[in-house]
Amino acid sequence: MENRLVAVLEIGSTGIRLLVAQIQSDGQWTVLDNAGMPASLGRDVFNSGELSRESLLECLTILQSFKELLTGWGIAATDTHVIATSALRVARNRDMFIDRIRQETGFNPVVVDGVDENRLMYLGVRFALKKDLPLFWKANSMIIEIGGGSTEIMLLDRGKMVASHSIKLGTIIIDQRTRLGTRSNLAHERYLGEAIHNTTGLLNAEMDLSRVRNFVMAGSDARFVAVQAGAGLNEHCRIINRNDFIAFAEKIRHYSIEECVHKLGITYYEAEGFIPGIQILKLFLEQTGAARVVVPLISIREGYLIDLALGVDSDLQTEFFSQIIASAVNLGRKFHFDETHSLHVARFCMTLFDAIATVHGMNRYHRMMLETAAILHDIGAYIKASGHNRHGQYIIANSEIFGLPRDDLNIIANVIRYHRGDPPAESDIEYISLQHEERILVLKMASILRVAEALDRGHSQQIKKLTVERRSESIILHTHGGYNISLEFMGIEEKAALFQDAFGFKVILN
Repeated sequence: MENRLVAVLEIGSTGIRLLVAQIQSDGQWTVLDNAGMPASLGRDVFNSGELSRESLLECLTILQSFKELLTGWGIAATDTHVIATSALRVARNRDMFIDRIRQETGFNPVVVDGVDENRLMYLGVRFALKKDLPLFWKANSMIIEIGGGSTEIMLLDRGKMVASHSIKLGTIIIDQRTRLGTRSNLAHERYLGEAIHNTTGLLNAEMDLSRVRNFVMAGSDARFVAVQAGAGLNEHCRIINRNDFIAFAEKIRHYSIEECVHKLGITYYEAEGFIPGIQILKLFLEQTGAARVVVPLISIREGYLIDLALGVDSDLQTEFFSQIIASAVNLGRKFHFDETHSLHVARFCMTLFDAIATVHGMNRYHRMMLETAAILHDIGAYIKASGHNRHGQYIIANSEIFGLPRDDLNIIANVIRYHRGDPPAESDIEYISLQHEERILVLKMASILRVAEALDRGHSQQIKKLTVERRSESIILHTHGGYNISLEFMGIEEKAALFQDAFGFKVILN
């Protein structure tokens, strides 16, 4: 791969920002230019639910000016990657808005959901920390970024993902919900206190925040404080003492927007959300046991750039898949799943998947999705054992797993729905609402999961190991370690029919 120039444009709630970089043939990259202009998209959307004509014209004007800048760099529209975050994500008229941008500028904006925003943020944090903060991989960590329309949070246990959330709590939303004629610091603080209290209750159920030792703040507000009060960890990351950050937050607590502009030297549009953003970070920090704050000097744009530079890097993909699986396991623990049985079934799924790879035609990403479904296949038993496949479908469809967008979660939820019971029918709304290719994936994954689950029907792990032999018309499952597998024989007889329909092989348990 030759060196190439690329641009990443982010359409955010409070502004539109541009990054120009050169990606080298070895996957390294260098930022050549940064630019940003304020835009009031978030104030429209979080007030009325729609983007106004004025916001569209403002956005188009900014994008046209950036297009001229990129022409000067010799960067074509095909090498300009436009991403949009929370404002466009929730706007009712976003499709028409995006179509006008395509028609007027030639740019093709992609709306990233909260899960993908977390993934890109994690990429940036991972890059910025490098190996210069060993404690990040050895102790509990919290990563947080405050935006105009949402707060992105990740919890990690010794570097492994516990939970990932995109919470509708942003600086613009706070300002709009607490403004009663005039801005009131007291109203801000009361609203924030209640919102943080409710959120930390949810987070503490997943990880004891008092045991968090690494508090990682991303975002422009945190970067500003890091430059003012922090010390360098490396060229991409700074460290702030916990007490120094809290002292800074207290000092500016009652500043007006005008005081922020004059005393801190920031622009008016930056100052509008600065105080609530810093106060949110302070309130979350005080819930943790972190002695210092880690601030990566990166944004979602650098995260996207890293994604572009690394492409299908095998090691990075392996790490991401392991983080997704770790997040799935922790979701299972939240609902008190039978972890030993679930992981055992997941291993059998992987053995079957790998053995018939040339038959099913699914890829490495689908393998990870199947493993996730296998881990969580019995999660619905938390609600009720009877019909737990349906309950599991509901739980997964309404949960968040790090790295998995909503469309993929819906596929996994359907796989869980059909790991037992009747096969899909035309009356099943959640199934028929999937695309044709997605329905085929559900059938393939569910058929493999049914066989794997049948091999531990008694939840006793009688079968310790599985090898698979493929013949012309059958799949022979050779079991090892089980002395009484009568339940498993019955399970295969009952649950292998879908596998035979999907792949044309009869399943024989040896």
